[in-house]
Amino acid sequence: MSDLGVEVERDGAAGAGAGEGEADRQRAARAERTAAGLTAEVARLKEANAQLAAEVDGLRTDGALAAAFAAAGVVDLEAAMLMARSRMEKDGGSDAAAVVAAMRKDKAYLFASGAASGAGAGGASAGGAAAMKTAGVKAPRSGAQRVLEDAARQAVASGSRGDVHEYMRRRRRS
Repeated sequence: MSDLGVEVERDGAAGAGAGEGEADRQRAARAERTAAGLTAEVARLKEANAQLAAEVDGLRTDGALAAAFAAAGVVDLEAAMLMARSRMEKDGGSDAAAVVAAMRKDKAYLFASGAASGAGAGGASAGGAAAMKTAGVKAPRSGAQRVLEDAARQAVASGSRGDVHEYMRRRRRS
C-alpha cells in the first residue's frame, strides 16, 4: 500500500509540475508578445521623434530667416521666405544670414532701397527702412467714411426701415 501511496503522490506531483510548466509557457508567451508590442512602440516613437525633430529644425530655420529678413528690410517677407527655403534646400542647409546676403544681391527688388544700399556701408541698422504695407492692408478711413460704413452695417444687420433711412440720409449728406 505504501508503494501505491507513493505513486499517487508522484502522479500528483507530476501533474502539478505539468500545470506549472504550462502556466510558465503561457506567461513566457505573454511576455514575448508584450516585448514585441513594446519594441514596435519604441520604433514608432523613434520615428515620431525624428519627424518632430525635423519639424523643430524647420521652425528654427524659419525663425532665423524671418529675423534676418526683417533686419535687412525686406518688402515682401512671404515671397522672400519661399525663395530662401528653396535656395536652402538646393544648397543643402546654408546659413540664414548667408542666404539673405545672397538674395540681397540677386533679388534686390525684395528689399527696401535704403536697406539694400545701407548694407554695403556698414550693415543694416536696427531702425532701418520699414517694410511697406501690402495690398491687403486697408488705409485708415476718414471720420465721415467710418460713420457712413457703420450706418450701412447697422442697416444691413438690423434690416429695420429706420436704420436704412438713417443710412440713406447720411449718404446724401456726404
